[in-house]
Amino acid sequence: MTRHLLDIDDLTPSELNAVLDLAADEYPPHVLTGRGVALVFQKPSARTRSSSELAVFQLGGHPLTIRADEVGIDERESAEDVARTLSQYHAAIGARVLDHEVLVRMVAVSSVPIVNLLSDRAHPLQAIGDLLTLRSHWGGNLAGRRVAWVGDANNVARSFVLACAMTGVDVVMATPPSHRLDQATVEEVAEFGGNLVQTSVPEEAVKEADAIYTDVWVSMGQEGESVERLVAFAPYHVGASLMGLAAPGAVFLHCLPAHRGEEVAAEVIDGPASLVWPQAANRLRAMRGLLLWLFS
Repeated sequence: MTRHLLDIDDLTPSELNAVLDLAADEYPPHVLTGRGVALVFQKPSARTRSSSELAVFQLGGHPLTIRADEVGIDERESAEDVARTLSQYHAAIGARVLDHEVLVRMVAVSSVPIVNLLSDRAHPLQAIGDLLTLRSHWGGNLAGRRVAWVGDANNVARSFVLACAMTGVDVVMATPPSHRLDQATVEEVAEFGGNLVQTSVPEEAVKEADAIYTDVWVSMGQEGESVERLVAFAPYHVGASLMGLAAPGAVFLHCLPAHRGEEVAAEVIDGPASLVWPQAANRLRAMRGLLLWLFS
């Protein structure tokens, strides 16, 4: 059976831990020798393209990046036909798309694994990289740790919260009431046995937190909502005073790109508590670990 990764819950908790273990291997076997991996980008990318291409290369394969204008999903040809065609040449297809449903349609017809490189609903490889970062910093054991998410309950947050539930990490989310997680995700967290609390008060969320995580307030495609969002999220700025309310030794996470002075203060993201750059580096290991798991 062909396995796909559209969100982190396409893995079981034990499979997620297996991916994390494989991702830590700095000298992985060349499981992709002589094979290609298509990387389709509807949206611009910095970390995702670099990490994905290098992961495929380090596993002995050939990465082929395809821009939006080269393939024209649902303009030049349908998402289904793109998947059917690319699966004739490649061992796997990674896709960074505007609409998550495009990935669902590709999975329905593809004969090779489809990997979500980001959609409007999920960012599973970011979640894997985040767990790798925390596991490395905390010495491997994640269970019982507490992370505060401050800001928008967006696609990154959704995948991260599910990943935390699968690995025993408690999460407290501070978001405006109109920007909280959907109920289906909350219920899924409970099914995994996760401990999730939602509040509108960031000071409550960060109390005794071992890590504080935030993301931009206005993502690509949300520019038309920027005025409303900047007002709604202004109380959720992560500055030194908010970090000071967390547990001693608490660390800071951000998936990047960051807007210093908006969601986070420069003194926080560039300060000694920041794990942002190890977090970015672990995107490579995350992709490598997933591909190892898929093809080992």
